[in-house]
Amino acid sequence: MSITGYFITLLISFLIHYNYYAIFILMTLESTMLPIPSEIVIPFSAYLAFKGILNIYLVIIISSLGGLAGSLIAYYIGYFGGRAFILKYGKYLFISEKNLTNAEKWFYKYGKISVFLTRLVPVIRTFISLPAGIGKMPIKEFIFYTFTGTFIWSIILALGGYMLGNNWIIIFNIFSNLDPLIIAIGIIVLIYIFIELYKNYKNNYK
Repeated sequence: MSITGYFITLLISFLIHYNYYAIFILMTLESTMLPIPSEIVIPFSAYLAFKGILNIYLVIIISSLGGLAGSLIAYYIGYFGGRAFILKYGKYLFISEKNLTNAEKWFYKYGKISVFLTRLVPVIRTFISLPAGIGKMPIKEFIFYTFTGTFIWSIILALGGYMLGNNWIIIFNIFSNLDPLIIAIGIIVLIYIFIELYKNYKNNYK
């Protein structure tokens, strides 16, 4: 068995044994930027609902709450780590200190819609909380747009898994094929966000 196959088996086993608790924990971990694929967690949980083991409505709600919980953790990492984090790790995203001359302006202008929309994009969705925290996006707005986007994402994956039934794994396979392109786009988006965040920071705190 491949490492990926073994990992998927572990996730499935955890979900089978701990049901709703497992959904919440795994979705929380995913939204704190750990490599836990919601494309496995939610569709398989929906499959368990299809089998009558779980409730599809609770699967959606708990997935969304777990996503929100993890996003808040990432948000506060960005909020309190902020500028120091960018200066320390930005070079790995090809962001030079010269580029980090300003901050937060991008999020003041576009933060609300970006936090919502990126929740519907694989890979990128788990990282958007960090720059939102760095940009000091108001917490109430962050919670609203994060939960709304996460809720829609959970509905899409849950309904897909429920309707596919025994073939729920198709959803994961589809997203897996898209991963290289999504990751490339995600890196570009994150670079742009970090640069614009710092531009706004300089404008507001210089």
